[in-house]
Amino acid sequence: MKSLLIQGGRIIDPSQGLDENADLLIADGTISRLGSKTPPPPDCDVLHAEGLIVCPGFVDFHCHLRQPGFEAKETIASGTRAAAVGGFTTVCCMPNTNPPLDIPNAIDYVKSTADTEGVIRVLPIGCISKRRKGEEIAPTNELSSAGVVAFSDDGDAAKTSHLMRQALEKSRDLGLPVSEHCEDVSLAKSGQVNEGQVSKILGLQGIPNAAEEIIIARDIILAELTGGHLHIAHASTRGSVELIRYAKEKGINITAEVTPHHLTLTEDLTIGYNTNAKVNPPLRTKQDVKAMIQGLKDGVIDIIATDHAPHTHADKNCDFTRAAFGISVFETALGSLMSLVHNGQLTLPFLISRLTCEPAKLLGDKYGKLGTLNIGAAADVTIFDPDKEWVVDTSTFASKGKNTPLAGSKLKGKVMSTIYGGKLVYKDDAVKIDIT
Repeated sequence: MKSLLIQGGRIIDPSQGLDENADLLIADGTISRLGSKTPPPPDCDVLHAEGLIVCPGFVDFHCHLRQPGFEAKETIASGTRAAAVGGFTTVCCMPNTNPPLDIPNAIDYVKSTADTEGVIRVLPIGCISKRRKGEEIAPTNELSSAGVVAFSDDGDAAKTSHLMRQALEKSRDLGLPVSEHCEDVSLAKSGQVNEGQVSKILGLQGIPNAAEEIIIARDIILAELTGGHLHIAHASTRGSVELIRYAKEKGINITAEVTPHHLTLTEDLTIGYNTNAKVNPPLRTKQDVKAMIQGLKDGVIDIIATDHAPHTHADKNCDFTRAAFGISVFETALGSLMSLVHNGQLTLPFLISRLTCEPAKLLGDKYGKLGTLNIGAAADVTIFDPDKEWVVDTSTFASKGKNTPLAGSKLKGKVMSTIYGGKLVYKDDAVKIDIT
């Protein structure tokens, strides 16, 4: 593999407290050297990064690649290409596929397909329950040996307290988190949007904040009982932030994530029956968004995760009540999140930390040093222009899922290059590389 010198960029690596203009040398697929005015060695390509941010590759702890079973929505090949366009070099895929990822053979299939068809690192998450039916605990020991990084029945909460207790006990014993989709289905019922003024305007069944918060409260109690690691997926409400804050203050083993859309978008986007804004948990109020941003800043919410949920045109081009829940996020994540930097709500190093070293902590060192530009770490690097304005054109998406409420919107901040293991897996046409 040829060496690559990334020259003249602003290197931001929160894992090392770095924020400086410097050059970064990649050799043999790893970070080799970092410093000012690094001369390129012989037979080395040079990527010109003047005016760009150079940071560790983004790590996504929650996405849907849909394969096996739903290849019309996304494949591991198309999903990883889309992730690379978005600056992600590691993604953790949820197990609500068909068949679900509840046995070692299914995990082996995802890993082998990712090795042959993917362009970045794919780490599978295994089911909590057999067949994701919520009735009987999955073979978690075998799934752990097969290489899962967490357990989840995402799309559904653990159906019973007994099942969740078992999962958290396995979490404690195996050292793997349980990522919980927190939704009390008896309250959510056939809800379509956030319960409130907008649901009344639209005449649609609403999903109350309490549907999320009741399951979080239940699972916090069970995490305290068992000592297992509870991870709250896509938290979205003010009450959720306060419950997680309470649990952390008590010393309970809990982490949490928030999505780009729950940090930047509100329920108002569903007015007009915009099915591309239909997502679960639903887009909430301005007050909830404000609480999620503050929770992230306070460290109550640990990381940002995309919950990339691609769907076909038919899934969304239908009556709102029949439309699928979900937003295609990989390719707009950075651009939407940069609005929080440009309006002064987050600093750039802080945002990068929640996309890199903080999610990497959930994965441990089993997969090497992720989310860092430490010397000797895998050369997973994201290069982006924080000020580049661009219009979201879904026809150019690498993802099969074109379902985003941001279609046609102007965003400020764009990924320009993504490097995985020293290999350039995405490059914007504006990036200049001198080939030796």
